[in-house]
Amino acid sequence: MSKIESKVQKWLSDEGLFRQKVPDDNTNFHFMINYPEGHVLDIIQPKGKDDMILIACATNVSPEHQTEIKKLSSKKREDFIWDIRFLLNSQFVDFQLQHPDNILQNFVITEEIFEDGLNKDRLISTVKKIFRAKLQGIWKIQREFGLGEESQGSIQQDNMYV
Repeated sequence: MSKIESKVQKWLSDEGLFRQKVPDDNTNFHFMINYPEGHVLDIIQPKGKDDMILIACATNVSPEHQTEIKKLSSKKREDFIWDIRFLLNSQFVDFQLQHPDNILQNFVITEEIFEDGLNKDRLISTVKKIFRAKLQGIWKIQREFGLGEESQGSIQQDNMYV
């Protein structure tokens, strides 16, 4: 276990966030965490990047919401994707959208922390920042297309395997 891995795992455990270590051939280490309870985020150190970690969160858009997006005109779908881009960009995070034909299927939010800036405060603050950006995306979808039948269950959360 590397020094970074052991520090990060200890800090996450100390704060009650650590959920499990995930076997992942593409990483030096991959942790799943709960923040807040019931929401999964990932902390990853990609292979070949021994001086950084990546905090990530993937969110799938429910089939119900995708159906509502499909009902929009082509122009309104494009406008919605631009709105999501501007919204997530305003959170000062990196993100990727999967949106064939401007139908949002999922979004991934990430931020890197390099070793020289890695401390407990920065780690926990970044976890919170990633979650808030995810929440902004979820709220935008729910505001535009309704809460869905199960409210929280209408947006599916996935752990991210890089």
